[in-house]
Amino acid sequence: MDSIPAHVPVRSKVKVTAIPGDGIGPEVMQATQQVLAAAGAQVEWEEALAGAEAFRKGIAAGAPQETLDSIARNGVALKGPLETPVGYGEKSANVTLRKVFEMYGNVRPVRELPGIRTPFSGRGIDFVVVRENVEDVYAGIEHMQTPGVAQCLKIITEAGCERIVRLAAAVAEAEGRKKVTVSTKANIMKLTEGMLKRVGEQVLKDYPSLTHEHMIVDNCAHQMVIRPEQFDVTVMTNMNGDILSDLAAGLVGGLGVAPSANLGDEAAMFEAVHGSAPQIAGKGIANPTALLLSSLMMLRHIGDFATARRIEHALYVTLEEGKDLTGDIARDGEGVPTAAFVDRIIANLGRESLNVPDREYRPIALKKWPQITWYRAASTRELVGVDVFVESERDPRAISITLQAAAEGSAFDLTMIGSRGAQVWPDVGGHTFLVDHFRARFMFREPPKGNGIAEITDLLQRIGRQHNWMHIEKLQRFDGADAYSKA
Repeated sequence: MDSIPAHVPVRSKVKVTAIPGDGIGPEVMQATQQVLAAAGAQVEWEEALAGAEAFRKGIAAGAPQETLDSIARNGVALKGPLETPVGYGEKSANVTLRKVFEMYGNVRPVRELPGIRTPFSGRGIDFVVVRENVEDVYAGIEHMQTPGVAQCLKIITEAGCERIVRLAAAVAEAEGRKKVTVSTKANIMKLTEGMLKRVGEQVLKDYPSLTHEHMIVDNCAHQMVIRPEQFDVTVMTNMNGDILSDLAAGLVGGLGVAPSANLGDEAAMFEAVHGSAPQIAGKGIANPTALLLSSLMMLRHIGDFATARRIEHALYVTLEEGKDLTGDIARDGEGVPTAAFVDRIIANLGRESLNVPDREYRPIALKKWPQITWYRAASTRELVGVDVFVESERDPRAISITLQAAAEGSAFDLTMIGSRGAQVWPDVGGHTFLVDHFRARFMFREPPKGNGIAEITDLLQRIGRQHNWMHIEKLQRFDGADAYSKA
């Protein structure tokens, strides 16, 4: 193994917010900071709090104002794993940090690491999952519609789709990649997931050096397991990207070796995506590889490519030699403490792996998005009806009688009643399991003369005399096209 050039330090230190996190977080943070210091990384740390301790202090967002202020000042953060209550209680502190700073892009490299054996070893897996990070159902807009029916709104915007696709293209260009795969569930969710497909296909025409394709997301999951070598950069909406980036990490060794970056216009946060592993916290045996690899993404973000490469190769050499590895990746199952693993990586600084293909990284050319309220105008806009969601114990035929009576003398006709997306009146045959949550579609008999609000208000008052309604959705046509789904 050859030596690589010594690190050339940047002119001044860059201040970075360090959030150690929960469980093994402080241990892997300390290990990562040791390696960066030994390699001469010009980083000055500013430690901040988030996660379980913040929740215990009664901070519902999981991150105190001091932490938010630190990230705002520095613009760069390195974060260990944070605990999040599951199914109850506070919001995720991870989501809070991404949302507060509009870190709209999550970048997850998926690369085969030397010495880490998986069923896919030797396949040369090397791709990147780019996940939209702030929209979709992760917007966290949920309501109990009835005591037994919950709703979560899936918010997808045209601007959000353009941002994430342009980020995916910029990542591809920065890493010398050739193809971007837009992966969606547009065959079912034609308006929301379909928006990413349509916007992606349009935006990628601006990048003639990149080939692009669309792939249905469940097929994408299938293809990642069948033939992962075909992928270069793949871009997805938030929840799809969350799930498939974890699947992809499993191809190359799991979340314990999976780095990630959260990128936005004003701040960037680099984090290990694995959990806090409380069962081994404090034992000194945690594997810091995921956070260490995340710190390399951070170094490249601040322009210190030479130090990132030096540490990366020291890690590769350590993994190849198989000496002094933590128990989760040790080949003989006999692992060493975190400290010994770190010492071995530091000892290998300056050595270069000849077995891992080198990738030349360049700065990611992030488009700066203006701080305005984004607005998409339509040439024509028509209000054609309204969906009213009602709670009822009755059967669809009985509900239809009451709703038709309510609409009599109004501006609307009742045209359909649905339950969980299936039409249940007029009867189309088949069998639908019924719950107390129905969507009643009312269409204007004639186009309203004004904005239609008075007519809708009148209809709701009529319905409210017999039914508890939860919410409504306007049925509109933009530029002559229906802007709502059919039953």
